[in-house]
Amino acid sequence: MRSELYIDGQWVKPIKGGTCEVINPATEETIQTIGAATAEDVDVAVKAARRAFDKDGWPKLSGAQRAKYLRAIANGIRARQSEIARLEVLDNGKPFPEADWDIADAAGCFDFYAGLAEQLDNNPQETIVLSDDRFISKAVKEPIGVAGAIIPWNYPLLMAAWKVAPALAAGCTVVLKPAELTSLTALELAAVADEAGLPAGVLNIVTGAGSVAGQAIIDHQQVDKLAFTGSGPVGSKIMAAAARDIKRVSLELGGKSPFVVFEDADIDEAVEWVMFGIFWNQGQVCSATSRVLVHEAIYDRLLARLIEETNKIKIGNGLEEGVLLGPLVSKRQYEQVIAAIEGARKAGATVACGGRRPDGFDKGYYLRPAVLTDVPLDSDAWVEEIFGPVVCVRPFKTEEEAIKLANDSRFGLAAAVMSKDDVRVERVAAAFRAGIVWINCSQPTFTEAPWGGYKESGIGRELGRWGLENYLETKQITRYITDKPWGWYIK
Repeated sequence: MRSELYIDGQWVKPIKGGTCEVINPATEETIQTIGAATAEDVDVAVKAARRAFDKDGWPKLSGAQRAKYLRAIANGIRARQSEIARLEVLDNGKPFPEADWDIADAAGCFDFYAGLAEQLDNNPQETIVLSDDRFISKAVKEPIGVAGAIIPWNYPLLMAAWKVAPALAAGCTVVLKPAELTSLTALELAAVADEAGLPAGVLNIVTGAGSVAGQAIIDHQQVDKLAFTGSGPVGSKIMAAAARDIKRVSLELGGKSPFVVFEDADIDEAVEWVMFGIFWNQGQVCSATSRVLVHEAIYDRLLARLIEETNKIKIGNGLEEGVLLGPLVSKRQYEQVIAAIEGARKAGATVACGGRRPDGFDKGYYLRPAVLTDVPLDSDAWVEEIFGPVVCVRPFKTEEEAIKLANDSRFGLAAAVMSKDDVRVERVAAAFRAGIVWINCSQPTFTEAPWGGYKESGIGRELGRWGLENYLETKQITRYITDKPWGWYIK
């Protein structure tokens, strides 16, 4: 396990010597002590990234040259996939098969953006047809500059890849701040990049508190672009801070996503996708479909099967065979989810199953997955993101009612619909006010497709070509091509 900051191609201790403990959420034991960066460390990192961008020529490399580094990083991750996945389990708590999937996706992300980096060489400019033939004009794409990336704790390495890979492909340099709770695999990414020969200063990773190291990245005047994934309140503060310097910003924020199940859906298939939509990663997913709307004709039967199958989920240490639900990431998160369930109960909801510590678990932040019914529409449990294995289920009568309830949220990250009627699912998908819509499934995510939300769920898109465009500026270059003088002032 790495413990130092990675700045300008070197492993260094924080200037002020600060540290923070890494806790295994399955055992509540300290497994590592890592550096806690301050504004002074961030300043060194940003200046290293600035030099690598302005003087050392990272953006001047061809896309094909940058792609070689990206593919080397992808191969380096794959070569250590099981080892890094195990570290992710120790740090985050998720079951090993989920972590292994995430690490493979992270490697694939670097490969994908290597391909897009190469395409930048093939499409360097766009000719613009002008209304005045005395001029010719073109539009070119150029990297924004130094990108400050701040990522959450639910998908530690994968979220790093979502930001670092497109930024490097575009020609930007990066200062990455991983979540304080889950920094270990981000530091391993630095080790992989170092082994791949990535030039000094192109990628810098500073660990520590968001309020200190993260804030220093946000405030630094030499950072050109901020990319953040996390909570809405923090995203709002980042937008306000970025406004001072007119920094470019992309935000992927919270969600309270709906899942509409119609009466013709297969109940077992629906239950499987409802569970995957909320219990994967312990429900610690921004896009989790945590509000499930079920047609009244099948509501009782689906609810009974959902409770039955939820009670069967094997809970335990993510390194144990067969475990499908690990601990929540931290004591604070565990207490917040417990408080949300209790708040729902006080508001009039019924806890149909789960919602408490499982028997036999005296240590670790374990929670039995909860199914809530009779949840008031104005209660926090229905309106606010809980970010845990808690699903609210309620019946509906008509398609119109379902769409209205689904869209009645200040969030708009994702939504799902299940029905055997192809015309109906397309109609409902079009009616959802959300950036990601799933039909007859929930949560599958692909590097090739855009990711991001409407309303308070964020600004901009990650993944696909849209993710690359997050890190590119568009420049117009216009040339006067006639020999005839302009003749405005001088006749």
